[in-house]
Amino acid sequence: MSTVNNNTAQSVLDQYQHKPAAKTTGDSAMGKDSFLQLLVAQMENQNPLDPQDNTAFVAQLAQFSSLESMNNLNSTVESFMGSYQSSQALQASSLVGRSVIVQSGQALVDTSKSFTGNVIMPASGSNLNIKVYNDSGAVVKTLELGEWSAGSVDFIWDGVNNAGDPVESGNYTFVAEAMIDGEATALPTFLPATVNSVTLGGGEMYLNLAGMGRVPLSSVQTIGQ
Repeated sequence: MSTVNNNTAQSVLDQYQHKPAAKTTGDSAMGKDSFLQLLVAQMENQNPLDPQDNTAFVAQLAQFSSLESMNNLNSTVESFMGSYQSSQALQASSLVGRSVIVQSGQALVDTSKSFTGNVIMPASGSNLNIKVYNDSGAVVKTLELGEWSAGSVDFIWDGVNNAGDPVESGNYTFVAEAMIDGEATALPTFLPATVNSVTLGGGEMYLNLAGMGRVPLSSVQTIGQ
């Protein structure tokens, strides 16, 4: 009886052995065809008196199938991310020049027209007032809104100071406070701002707002006209 030469199988295996010192170009990863060729070579050159266990072949096929599925999944995810980023860019271009409302205590105000914002009352309270400060830190206007129940409360500033005189356009700070359960409580304010530009990066969209700087799109409460 002739003896089966196992060197052939070893030669085939050597073709796919990783050699760190060798410099290769192009795609050096083992593909599906290469894997099947290696598997067939193993089967053809196995010792018929001591054949490889079928379980080993099934395990190799299962491992390759799992790896190929992962590669296909990666390709699908990359394609999805590309479509998502394109959609974000389209959405971003439509926001430039529009007004949005975000939680902020400062805003760029055009005092030639009425400025509208709102505050959030966490519970019913009284003596709700909003103080408007200029760049110098001086109070130019106090809006007294009285008693309110829990919820969102809108306010309007007509661009004049406490003496009734018009003030210049510019950056102003809004500080809201109310008496809740007998204690003076600071309240969050939500103010409008114009979108000057949009920045995409790190999977998040950031809006560059006039008078407020950079804020994430996720922090926007309302998108206006």
